[in-house]
Amino acid sequence: MHSRMLALAAASGAALLAAALPATASPATHDVVTPGAGEPVEGTVGAAELLARVKGCTQISAGTYRKDAGSAANVPVCGMNGAVFWKADMDIACDGQVTGKCNRKSDPWFLPDTAFHQSSGKPLNSEKLPYIVVPSPSGIWRYPASGIRGGGVVAVVHDGKVRYGVVGDTGPSEIIGEASYAMAESLGVNPHPVSGGVASDVTYILFKNSRVSPIESHSAAVTLGDSLARQFLRENEPTSADGGAHDGVRQDR
Repeated sequence: MHSRMLALAAASGAALLAAALPATASPATHDVVTPGAGEPVEGTVGAAELLARVKGCTQISAGTYRKDAGSAANVPVCGMNGAVFWKADMDIACDGQVTGKCNRKSDPWFLPDTAFHQSSGKPLNSEKLPYIVVPSPSGIWRYPASGIRGGGVVAVVHDGKVRYGVVGDTGPSEIIGEASYAMAESLGVNPHPVSGGVASDVTYILFKNSRVSPIESHSAAVTLGDSLARQFLRENEPTSADGGAHDGVRQDR
């Protein structure tokens, strides 16, 4: 698990960070509103398809992240056409609204707020909404500069499953790999904020310049996420010049 004591320090300025982030100026911004009844509740792109595109890494972060406090800093943020991604563990974020599963009794580090809020102004509901946590901006990486923002669409891949969600909170500036109770549960990962999570083999793909409105609409995230995932596959098709997908990390800043 992450050192949530670090999260306490980072989260105290979460709301200020959210308010201060510059708007992303890009004509390629994708917005979506809540779909009507009958829209799909899950995407159609397979885990193997996505993982085949992210075998290698063109590093866009100035440094690398730790999975947990005290662990080695060896997780880069990688860039591709239309997305950024990283491969890490999954710690459980239970912050936000007080619920039966996420509260001060179940989570001794619980914080009743998230960096990004629902359309009603309330914090996000970690128990119900699949979301991920991004590291607070630092010299390692500043996510707004890569077209990532609150409410942006993400695909999380683990154990042969793909689940869509949103960027919902910010965390410690040197640690990466955290997702909400609901995201973990949807992937079959133990979602308990203290004893849950998984140590490795989680891939986080964040689609640039995307936004779900309202942020709390998971069905909207799935609809837009599936569309962006297919676009991601098309835009990152291996070519003969590349020799196909490759392993390893190379720098591109």
